[in-house]
Amino acid sequence: MKLKYSQYIILLIISILACSQSKKQKASSDTYQIIVPDLNIPWGFTFLPDNSMLITEKKGELIHFKDGKKTLIQGLPDIEIRGQGGFMDIEIHPDYKNNGWIYFSYASPEGEEEGCNTAIMRAKIENNLLVNKALIYKASPNSTKGQHFGSRIAFDKDGYLFFTIGDRGDRDNNPQDISKDCGKVYRLHDDGKIPTDNPFYNISNTKTAIFSLGHRNPQGMKKHPETGEIWTHEHGPKGGDEINIIKSGKNYGWPLVTYGVNYIGTKITDNKELPGMESPIHYWVPSIAPSGMAFISSDIYTGWKGNLLVGSLKFEYVSRCILKDNKVIKEEKLLEGLGRVRSLEQGPDGYIYVGIEKLGIVKLIPEK
Repeated sequence: MKLKYSQYIILLIISILACSQSKKQKASSDTYQIIVPDLNIPWGFTFLPDNSMLITEKKGELIHFKDGKKTLIQGLPDIEIRGQGGFMDIEIHPDYKNNGWIYFSYASPEGEEEGCNTAIMRAKIENNLLVNKALIYKASPNSTKGQHFGSRIAFDKDGYLFFTIGDRGDRDNNPQDISKDCGKVYRLHDDGKIPTDNPFYNISNTKTAIFSLGHRNPQGMKKHPETGEIWTHEHGPKGGDEINIIKSGKNYGWPLVTYGVNYIGTKITDNKELPGMESPIHYWVPSIAPSGMAFISSDIYTGWKGNLLVGSLKFEYVSRCILKDNKVIKEEKLLEGLGRVRSLEQGPDGYIYVGIEKLGIVKLIPEK
């Protein structure tokens, strides 16, 4: 059928509008800048006082990035690359400028059993070499399974060290049992000692470093910049990824409650909530496979202060979560289509930096 000129113009306008809408959420050269190129899986990164970065590559490399140059730090412990496990998160001590301590998580084969489990080590760097290394926590027993290592690290407002360990693929035994590691959030003093006011410290036959239980695989954790509370997000099964505010001794339900189902579609439980168990402040169905999180506390991004950013491995975007009264009331997709989003940090300069697999670390550019 031959189109009239007026019909052609209308279709052309519709086509242009459709294209502009489809590209609106896609990342373009004016929405990001590549700061650290050519990284494979930048599982975690942190900024040093001189604005340089320490970056972990899952394959077992610690990179110091300064003035555009990557330097490999030597002297890492024995790291096992198994499934989702490898060299994972990294954080510096709140008083790093004076004491020089760094903390990192990794899959450690240390122990008598075959396989590995999540470990937390602290160390210092001198002349591009790790020194004063101390293993401050090692989950046991080892497992040959390759999933759910957790591994995010954060310090709270009082200087306590928090870290996560996933259920290691054993949901029926680990998350609800405080005599066992895995499926938990842990709290230590900065030197690895267990605080005597931890919720299960005076209970016999328990892992006294546990701070909360009933977690599946938390791969996001940050201190809220105003309240000082520790927030986490974790992978659900098929559906049911969660955001939680972590409280002492609380049970977050997995696998007794969940908004998800098994990967084959069968039920895990009928319960989405139960008495005595904490409900998430937000959940995703379908799962976005969240990894990395950051609060925006700077004024660089107009109207975004107080928002929470969550990376999506599955759908390859950053979710800008707009919060009100500790609830997510709206989400917006950022940096869509660049790759699997693994890690997020707000830099000392107030900009947001994002670790993207097969790409590197990019800086989010504010809208003009």
